[in-house]
Amino acid sequence: MPVITADKLQSNYDVVIVGSGAGGGQTAYTLTMEGVKVLMIEAGRTFDPATEVAMFQLPSQAPLRGEKTPDKQYGFHDCSINSGWEIPGEPYTNANPEPENQFKWWRQRMMGGRTNHWGRISLRNGPYDFKPRTRFGAGFDWPIGYDDVAPYYDKVEMLIGVFGTNEGLENSPDSSPGVLQPAPKLRVGELYAQKHGKKVGAHITSIHRAVLTKPQDAETLPAKLHPGNAKAQGILAEHMRMRAPCFWATDCHRGCSIHANYDSQTVHLRPALATGNLDILPNAMAREVTIDKQGKATGITFIDKSTGREGHAKGRVVVLAAGAMESVRLLLNSKSNLFPQGIANSSGKVGKYITDSVQSSVSAHIPAFEGMPIHNEDGAGGPHAYVPWTLHDQNRKGELGFPGGYHLEFTSGRQMPSLGVVNGIDSRAGSPSVLFGKKLKEEARRFYGCQLGFGAQGTMLPNDGCFTELDPETKDQWGIHVLRFHWKWTDAELNLVKHQQQHIREILEAMGGKVSKPETDPAKAIKQGGTVIHEVGGAIMGADAASSVTNAWSQTWDVKNVFLADGAPFASTADKNPTLTIMALAWRMADHLMDEMKKGNI
Repeated sequence: MPVITADKLQSNYDVVIVGSGAGGGQTAYTLTMEGVKVLMIEAGRTFDPATEVAMFQLPSQAPLRGEKTPDKQYGFHDCSINSGWEIPGEPYTNANPEPENQFKWWRQRMMGGRTNHWGRISLRNGPYDFKPRTRFGAGFDWPIGYDDVAPYYDKVEMLIGVFGTNEGLENSPDSSPGVLQPAPKLRVGELYAQKHGKKVGAHITSIHRAVLTKPQDAETLPAKLHPGNAKAQGILAEHMRMRAPCFWATDCHRGCSIHANYDSQTVHLRPALATGNLDILPNAMAREVTIDKQGKATGITFIDKSTGREGHAKGRVVVLAAGAMESVRLLLNSKSNLFPQGIANSSGKVGKYITDSVQSSVSAHIPAFEGMPIHNEDGAGGPHAYVPWTLHDQNRKGELGFPGGYHLEFTSGRQMPSLGVVNGIDSRAGSPSVLFGKKLKEEARRFYGCQLGFGAQGTMLPNDGCFTELDPETKDQWGIHVLRFHWKWTDAELNLVKHQQQHIREILEAMGGKVSKPETDPAKAIKQGGTVIHEVGGAIMGADAASSVTNAWSQTWDVKNVFLADGAPFASTADKNPTLTIMALAWRMADHLMDEMKKGNI
């Protein structure tokens, strides 16, 4: 069972999965390791991170010195193919003309999905994050709690390899003993911020990221993850040994040819394929979930992008893991006499309650870093430290004007220079004229690495103004109706951003930083909806069918053999990145699915 073309489909599968990213990959891995026959449908082409990433290339070796272009919207070296905010032939629309009420949607059309392009930050949701209604009187309580997900966080962290430290922080849960990989040393800027941030109450500590800092323990981890399954243990051990620890050399957004960082292909799809239980159909654009007269899902209708022909994949169970918004689009486009408003939409909640991380940023010039001796600070290709949220007492007392909180991520160090490295050096050096020659080189060496910034990522609870629907007129190049977005920030998000801006400035000034002119209007400081690429919701889980789309197992209320394995069932956005939780919920869902299949309930 390999990577196939549409004419090689089997007549039937146990499970058909749409999407090959974090949720789809984890689901396929969990199922195939236990003998379930799976088809995975992926809208993008095949991709090999071992041979196709520009991991070690200098900017001077890239077109335009690696700068952004329409088809490489994060720069030439970014690990993205047929991806971005705008993809030719695949539009989406916004209902409102005002930028602040518009949503930007990043898509990643390639094998492994967005796991090829992300910072690998892997933070656990805490107990408070699953119960915002109970705790803050806003949003919705999830129908599950932290204790339901904690064992799966451990499993995912052991499987993908997550470094970090246990700090015993309130609502930033520790991993079980022996689960985390060793944390790398903090960079100079991170250590300096850690020292001076204490003056303003900032607790700066090692972040958790899905990057190997040492070889995985292939002798003991497989037995912990697959007890009693000798075949799965052998396959996993072999693939763990194929991964090398980080070289401390390049940005993780470039992709990793040595498999040190997590991506779905490296960790999930390779071992899943090795079981012989997985077929992968690339270049197939899923159009709708098909159902029979009894309202049971029968499979997925898709467009073969290589030929333009329509095809159908038949399965006993359908799992949507195409990314939250793409899965919502599939549900809404799956109309029939039984489901005239889209499949699994008897509640009318499909497309409702989209949330995203609430982000703003501030940076500063740090004079203490001027003239620093030349040294390598590439590290693990992203932040080694972060600032977790600790103001829970103020939250409890309702003193802050927003629920939840935010964490801060670093931008610091002397990583590989980009094309614009000398921008602003003239004014920073106090020169009345444009610098050139020897003086320019001297000042460039003096100031390089002196900038330090923080980006905040905060809680967002759902509101009625953030949702998506099908555009009644606009279709993509395959004739599939596209999504039309509605977006609205509430006072809670704006108050959160105001607090972010103030606190970041306090930290930077405590370091002696020269902060650029602050943005006092939070409506201007807040990043546009969707631009953090953390959008979730649209098919939220809940305790009853009238107010939600899925139950606690991400199983749709209306169609018992349709499950979701991406961020669509999220009932809110925590002050943590969503990917680790997507994988933990996918593993939990897959275990439940197999149990239900064995019992004959599905």
